[in-house]
Amino acid sequence: MTGPHHPFDDDKLHEECGVFGIIGHSDSAALTALGLHALQHRGQEASGIVTFDGEHFHTHRALGLVGDNFSSEQVIARLTGDSAVGHNRYSTTGETILRNVQPLFADFEFGGLAVGHNGNLTNAVALRTDLVKRGHLFQSTSDTEVIIHLIATSSGANLVGRFMEAIGQIEGAFSLVALSRKKLIGVRDPLGVRPLVLGRLDDAYILTSETCALDIIGATYERDIEPGEIIVLDADGPHSYYLPAPKPSRFCVFEYIYFSRPDSYVEGQSVYEARKRIGAELARESHVDADLIVPVPDSGVPSAIGYAAEAGVPFELGIIRNHYVGRTFIEPTDQIRHLGVKLKHNTNRALLAGKRVVLVDDSIVRGTTSEKIVEMVRQAGAAEVHMRISSPPTAHSCFYGIDTPSRHELLAAQHDVEGMRERIRADSLAFVSIDGLYRAMGLSGRNADQPQYCDACFTGDYPTRLTDREGGSNKAQLSLLEEYA
Repeated sequence: MTGPHHPFDDDKLHEECGVFGIIGHSDSAALTALGLHALQHRGQEASGIVTFDGEHFHTHRALGLVGDNFSSEQVIARLTGDSAVGHNRYSTTGETILRNVQPLFADFEFGGLAVGHNGNLTNAVALRTDLVKRGHLFQSTSDTEVIIHLIATSSGANLVGRFMEAIGQIEGAFSLVALSRKKLIGVRDPLGVRPLVLGRLDDAYILTSETCALDIIGATYERDIEPGEIIVLDADGPHSYYLPAPKPSRFCVFEYIYFSRPDSYVEGQSVYEARKRIGAELARESHVDADLIVPVPDSGVPSAIGYAAEAGVPFELGIIRNHYVGRTFIEPTDQIRHLGVKLKHNTNRALLAGKRVVLVDDSIVRGTTSEKIVEMVRQAGAAEVHMRISSPPTAHSCFYGIDTPSRHELLAAQHDVEGMRERIRADSLAFVSIDGLYRAMGLSGRNADQPQYCDACFTGDYPTRLTDREGGSNKAQLSLLEEYA
C-alpha cells in the first residue's frame, strides 16, 4: 500500500473501497456525491463519478476526499445525465495516482462502459501477464482494469454475456457497479465476500456498498445483491442473472467488526447491534473485576457498550478522540513521533485516576497504537489496565480487498496472547474467540467444514485460490505498478 496514511493510524486494517450507482434520476451526479460522502469511511484516497446524459459520458476524478472534490456546483453541473456511477478509493493494488482513480472508463464496440470495483482479485497478476503477452495495453495499475480487458475480449453475445465470461475467469472478492449507455449493472462475487445492496428512490434504482448511502439521500433499501448475481437495471426495471455453480456464502465477517458504518445494515443485520453482541460475548468469555469499561474511540464504542451492559460495569468515555486530525497532518520528526497517539486520543484523567479499567477495541494489527493507548491510560493514573478485543487475533493477511500488513508485521502472527500482552504492557489481554464471534452473529459457532463467513484473517482459511501468491508474490496486496515497472 503506497497511499498516504496518518502516521499514527497504522494499527488498524484499512478500508477497501465504496461504490455507488444510480439510474433514472435527473440529479444523478449530486445524489452519487452524497452517497460517496456516506461511504467515505471505505476509502479516503480518491473519488470519482461518471455520468451519462443520453449522448455523452462525463467524468470527474480526483485525489482526496469527496467533500474536497465534489462540493463545487460547477463540478456537479458538468456531470449531466440521469445515470451515474461513483467510487471511493483506498488502494489495495496499484499506487495512488490519478490514472488509478475509479470509475475506470473504456470505449467498446457496443459503446462506453464505466466500472467501479470494491475488492481484490487474487489472480490479477496472472491474468494481466497473459493479456499483456496477447498485446493488450494497460493505462492503469489497478486490478479493475483487468476486468475491463476481459470484457473487451469476451465473445459473449451481449453485455451480460460478456460480464458472465469475464467473471468466470477472475478469482477473489469483488462487488462491481458498471454504467453503459442504457444500463446500470451490479455484480457480486460468487462467495459474496464484499457487500452490495439494491435501493430505490422514487423511480430510480441504486446500487451501493452499504445502506448508509441510501439513508443519506432518502432512498429505501430493497435487498442485498445475492452472491454470484449479476443485476441489470434499465428502463424495463431490474433483471437478474446468476453465475453457474453457486457456492455457500462467505461474507467478510470483518464488515461487522469494523469496516461497515455502525448505522448500516449488511446481510440483513444491524452493524451496530452486531458489534454490541460481540462485546457482550467478549464480556461473557473474559471479563475481569473492573471499575470502568472504556472504548478506544471511535470503532470500539458499540462493542464496549455491549461489554459494559453484559458485565454490569459502568461505560465511560475515558479516552477522547480528536476528530480534526487529518491523515497527512504533519510529517513527524523522531523527536515528536512518540507523542503521536495524543494527536488523535487523550485521556479523561478525572475518570481514570485510581480505577481498574477495561479498554475495548475492535482489533490489534501491529500493536503499536494499543501499546501507546495502554501507556496513556496508565499515565492518567489508572490502577489496572486490561485490554479486550472484539475480534479474534488477526494473524493472517487479507487478499480480498483489505489493506493488511504482511504476516511478519502482524503481532498475532509473531506472538501468542501472553506475548502480545507483554508487548502492549496491559495487565491482561483477551480476544473474543472465533466461536464466540459466530455466536454473536446468531450461530451456534464456527462450522469448520463449511464456515459461514470469510474469517481468513483470523483462521488462515482462505475461501478462494490465491493464484498470484502461489505464483511467487509474498505481498499481502499485490502492487501491479511494481510488477510492471
